[in-house]
Amino acid sequence: MSMQADSDATRASLLSRARQHDSRAWHELVDLYGPLIAHWCRRSGLDHHASADCVQQTFTAVLRSLNGYQARKLSGSFRSWLWTIASNKIRDHRRSSRREASGVGGSTALQALQQLPMEELSEEVLTDAEPVDAEQLSALVARAREQIREEFAPRTWEIFCRAVVDQIPTAMVAQEFSVTPAAVRQARSRILRRLRQQLGDIEP
Repeated sequence: MSMQADSDATRASLLSRARQHDSRAWHELVDLYGPLIAHWCRRSGLDHHASADCVQQTFTAVLRSLNGYQARKLSGSFRSWLWTIASNKIRDHRRSSRREASGVGGSTALQALQQLPMEELSEEVLTDAEPVDAEQLSALVARAREQIREEFAPRTWEIFCRAVVDQIPTAMVAQEFSVTPAAVRQARSRILRRLRQQLGDIEP
């Protein structure tokens, strides 16, 4: 099976391009991780407007800090780094909201805040570990797949989808496409590596 139509071999990683202030790379990064950061914000109790502000502030911080990030070759390593930044921004919003409520409403507002359940106020609920949500992670990977799809020949992509997305055994996929099992494994390995690269977990 020919792989000559695939272009991923010479494509720089998303993070490498973002570090060079490539506008397309930044759009991809925001499209890829923006929904996940927004989910983290909403899960942490921020309203729609506060979440939107927090997402923007997170990416602003990412822009300033990206040169210092080093991929660890671990699944979710960039996501964990991103969570550290986002959780700090969420904490900032919580502190700001409490200060504003206390300043505007005086003792009455402060008393109302003190009557809320502690888990709604405590920063301790934002742990160092990223909150895992299988549905959100699945959606993240699906977005990453769509971003890299055009880099591969349609046949290569179809083989990958049958082997990885549909979880069809290698031998059956090889028979379906009239290729060798080694060709199936190669397609799977190359696209999975490119996918991890797009997610920020590995770089060239």
